[in-house]
Amino acid sequence: MRFGFTEEQQRFRADVRRALRSPEVRAAAAEATCADGVEPDQRPLYRLLGKLGLLAVHWPAEYGGADRPLTDAAIVAEELVRAGVPDTLHVNTIQIIGQFLLMAGSTAQKRRHLPALARGERFGSVLYTEPDAGSDLGALRTVAEPDGDGYRITGTKVFSLKSRFVDLGLCAARTTPGAGKYQGISLFLVDMDAPGVTVSVIASANDEQFHRVDLDAVPVAGDDLLGPRDQGWPLLNEALAIERTGLDYHLKAEYWLEAALEALVERDPDAAHDAHLERIGRWEGALAADHALAWEVLTGLAADRVDPVAAAVAKYHSSELAQAIASWAVDVPGPGQRARRTRAAVTLDSAYREAPGLTLSAGTSEVMLQIMATAFDSIGQEKR
Repeated sequence: MRFGFTEEQQRFRADVRRALRSPEVRAAAAEATCADGVEPDQRPLYRLLGKLGLLAVHWPAEYGGADRPLTDAAIVAEELVRAGVPDTLHVNTIQIIGQFLLMAGSTAQKRRHLPALARGERFGSVLYTEPDAGSDLGALRTVAEPDGDGYRITGTKVFSLKSRFVDLGLCAARTTPGAGKYQGISLFLVDMDAPGVTVSVIASANDEQFHRVDLDAVPVAGDDLLGPRDQGWPLLNEALAIERTGLDYHLKAEYWLEAALEALVERDPDAAHDAHLERIGRWEGALAADHALAWEVLTGLAADRVDPVAAAVAKYHSSELAQAIASWAVDVPGPGQRARRTRAAVTLDSAYREAPGLTLSAGTSEVMLQIMATAFDSIGQEKR
């Protein structure tokens, strides 16, 4: 278990924090923040971060990174959120699609895509979830039919984020229908500007818009197949375990609790706020434990250890905690703060509307509990 940061990590964090405090970054981050259902184009902010070399520090230098360890990438992620940088483009483009390319992409695919992603010049979105499939990715019905040297993909994906701003879609599709629920699935990099791709907005209460992506015989080249044909399910399972560090949800929880504290002080600086002190203390304790869980997973990944059970624990704890803090904190701002639309009041209102989806995305809480229960049952059987 890691209980502190090294001197090198602390120096690196200070350098990142200093870069993010520049007036140019602060102004770009403010313009990129969603509010009142309006979703701005965040790409200018990310292009600036790309120029600063802050998007993919752990990637190999030949692919646009800085050859730093994965733990330094986590430090950057922490500081980005604390500086008010919206994180979805970073999570989808760098942490998910970039990680897939590093893990399973060919050398040609890495050279073609990764440098532009690291520079903030191109972006990606995840195309997994489908109508009526719920959280069961094995129920997907999108098909990729052979077409010469490539494929044509037909199907519908829902609840994707930032899809109208991105260049690439990481799409799961069936290349061998009828092979079995978890067999015959492949992964593709889809050009979001290709003929047959239609992106529309799904109405929701969330400031960050969800999208529906309809794929009508969309052409993809054979070299846009990511990993071996029909072997998408094992790749998805490994990548989901890597994705479930819990750090992104922890950072949301931390950011929202800080906004609640800001609202309390702003509402009445001289009040003791005794009614909230015990609750705040409990949240702070839970956040400390949550941070330790996330970094235990991260340090394991940095040492090439993928632990799906530890990842499930971290994801479950962090998403449930963030959701609980958002539900509590929405009542902290007073009527006057809501009327004046203070920064804290707007942040907590947005958090309340975002929070329900946190225990669904990247695996529902029920699925995380099932992973844990299955592992503990196996341990019990071994002991018996």
